[in-house]
Amino acid sequence: MFTGIIEELGRVRSLEQRGEGVRLRVEAKIVTDGTREGDSIAVNGVCLTALDVRADSFAADGSHETLQRSTLGSLRVGAPVNLERAVTPTTRLGGHIVQGHVDGRGRFLSAEAHGGSWTVRIAYPPELARYLVFKGSVAVEGISLTIAGLTEEYFEVAIIPKTWQLTNLSSLRANDAVNLEADIIAKYVERILAVAPPRDNTGATGLTMEKLADLGFK
Repeated sequence: MFTGIIEELGRVRSLEQRGEGVRLRVEAKIVTDGTREGDSIAVNGVCLTALDVRADSFAADGSHETLQRSTLGSLRVGAPVNLERAVTPTTRLGGHIVQGHVDGRGRFLSAEAHGGSWTVRIAYPPELARYLVFKGSVAVEGISLTIAGLTEEYFEVAIIPKTWQLTNLSSLRANDAVNLEADIIAKYVERILAVAPPRDNTGATGLTMEKLADLGFK
């Protein structure tokens, strides 16, 4: 599990095709500290298992499923990547609960500067619409962000200078693909409502997907 607070901006040192998957080596100095082989590191929001950990880099394997669902398959040598180690019981939860299990790919549309901060606009696939709410949480490239604006086609997030400098958002260009992960709480709520047995009118709340939609949970 992760919090979406990026620790380091690493770079892809090498890519090696392995069947339908890939092994990548990432240059890093902060996230390798205290990391042992088998530990988890999020790379652009994708939970990967650290292998052959060295002081200045680590390797990781991306499966066919991971390459299909995320943007890892389009990485190139030299590409900047957002890095975060898995949380520990004493870690501050500065963002929100991020699993590192990418739900889909969005598109970077634009970044508008506001005297030191930025408003970033991200297009999202239709299947993620029901998990996105105004002022709710979403992970973009592994970064925990708050939705500041929401339409049926895109959402907007406010980026402070620290996040702009420490992550790969500043290197994105229009129509670049980005990894998106919706808030896990929304997924659990949806599942509970989908499988919950029908209730009578004695003390039941009558909460349905339709009523949630009316309340703004789409």
